[in-house]
Amino acid sequence: MIPSMRSLTAEEYVEAFKTFLDHSTEHQCMDEFNKEQMPNIMAGSITRLCHCMSPKAEPASLLLGGSLAGMDLKMIRILQAVHPGVSIDNEIVEPNPQHVAAYKDLVHQAPDLQNVSFIWHQLTSLEYEQQVKEKGTHKKFDFIHMIQMLYRVEDIPNTIKFFHSCLDHHGKLLIIILSDSSGWASLWKNYRDCLPATDSGHYITCGGITEVLRRLGMEHRVYELPSGWDITECFIEGDAVGGRMMDFLTGTKNFLGTAPPALRRRLQEALCQPECSSTRDGRIIFSNNLSMIVVES
Repeated sequence: MIPSMRSLTAEEYVEAFKTFLDHSTEHQCMDEFNKEQMPNIMAGSITRLCHCMSPKAEPASLLLGGSLAGMDLKMIRILQAVHPGVSIDNEIVEPNPQHVAAYKDLVHQAPDLQNVSFIWHQLTSLEYEQQVKEKGTHKKFDFIHMIQMLYRVEDIPNTIKFFHSCLDHHGKLLIIILSDSSGWASLWKNYRDCLPATDSGHYITCGGITEVLRRLGMEHRVYELPSGWDITECFIEGDAVGGRMMDFLTGTKNFLGTAPPALRRRLQEALCQPECSSTRDGRIIFSNNLSMIVVES
């Protein structure tokens, strides 16, 4: 008897996500953005740092949602390079306990992070918002990022509105989301019926977010960065890596072993369409293009 389809647990998601990162250029794409654009963004957002060499000055405050530990620490190092000697208060909102544990491990292995304090909130963005409102302590931040997290929040406009309200004067909110030119956008738009019912969330890309920002009257600019994901193993029968890739694509545990054959074939055919993927040197490369949206306070 074929087992029924079900969603990934938090632990299974981390495993599938690692396979995705190992075969995609997502982090390399973000690294490029960090090197080329982040110094100017950081320099422009944290204007009061010119006073932070004073012993009584307030430290720079960062709030990082949907946190990617390695990426966060790179951003902190960029800030330290732009403003040497500045103190940094870094708060992290992340519901997945494994991601929180990995972040703490990286911090413990990074002795170069001087004058940086860390506070971890193992909460969803909604839980964090409710906690802030209940305590009545609406702390202001110089820089807030939301990396690939808006797919799973309950109310996107109100979530953006809340985090934007947490910005200090001249602060910046960075939203990283899939681009309208990505294969995900085409997959979600044209082949939504290929995805199993177990996969829940918002199928939203950059255009949907910028429309929300326009309605909220928030000034913003968009940076587009190309990224690819080698999904060749998805089409190799019995390949364990390909199986985890399909699990990540669909949010389903053992999708290839539990999905009806017709659904499995249809999804694999959709992934090969030119609006989703291209072929390079015999490899199938899924378009994972990203949009970096910088929102002004």
